[in-house]
Amino acid sequence: MTLLAYPNVSEGRERTTIERIGRAFGPGLLDVHSDPDHHRSAYTLAGEPGELAASVVAGAAEVVRSVTLDRHAGVHPRVGALDVAPIVYIDERDRGAACAEALVLADLLAERLELPVFLYGTLADGRTRAELRRGGPAELERRIEAGELTPDFGPRRLHPTAGAVLVAARPPLVAFNVELAPPATLEDARRIAALIREGGAEGRPGLRAIGLWLDQLGLAQVSTNIEDHRATPPSEVVAAVARHAAVADAELVGLAPEVALEGFPADVPLRGRATIEEELAAWARRIGRPL
Repeated sequence: MTLLAYPNVSEGRERTTIERIGRAFGPGLLDVHSDPDHHRSAYTLAGEPGELAASVVAGAAEVVRSVTLDRHAGVHPRVGALDVAPIVYIDERDRGAACAEALVLADLLAERLELPVFLYGTLADGRTRAELRRGGPAELERRIEAGELTPDFGPRRLHPTAGAVLVAARPPLVAFNVELAPPATLEDARRIAALIREGGAEGRPGLRAIGLWLDQLGLAQVSTNIEDHRATPPSEVVAAVARHAAVADAELVGLAPEVALEGFPADVPLRGRATIEEELAAWARRIGRPL
């Protein structure tokens, strides 16, 4: 049985730091995606139950040494240097193993690195990342001190330089961004995100979306997490955005299931087009391990 981990780190600019953290995650590293505007790097790891949590913690130790949250300035919401670290199951039959591995990971992060850990998703009765990130680290710290929130694992305070960590067990989601062609503005991106995300006037099921401005590209971006790629594939996200603004291009952050990219429009450039299946097969060949 192979599980995945998808730790997101609040560092997307210093190449040497990004690479050092990647090496610390070990031989299960499949993919790294970094973005200087988001100031964030998403790492994808593979491993077996009983091994994967330890690999994530090894990388997390390097994150705590290397990334200082109080000097962080990026457009992506975050509450920690190691902001999220979900365990991902590809097959529904592996859900229980993923939940167990996520709880082991949460305990190890708290015990070995003294990080407060908050669970989200099914391990926390559906609590979302957005609920925990609301207002950033300062607001999270206030809510802890006021007794409104209590970490599920670890100290009842934020780490002085690394903040907190959010941990879950979940199926694959598709982190997918759409850049708007000029002269679209940040306000345009925010308006479109509000319309198309789940609960919006044109809301798509399982779609989380925010509007951002990318200084490096000089473009507005609708940044999304597609939590159910069968109900809302990336092709439908592009179509939904295009009803309101011209689309410049799109970006896949990390890996996606092959089926999620079926029907993607040929006339929209897609950066980072890589699939879970391809990268897992390449990893299995490298280590001589059957999937």
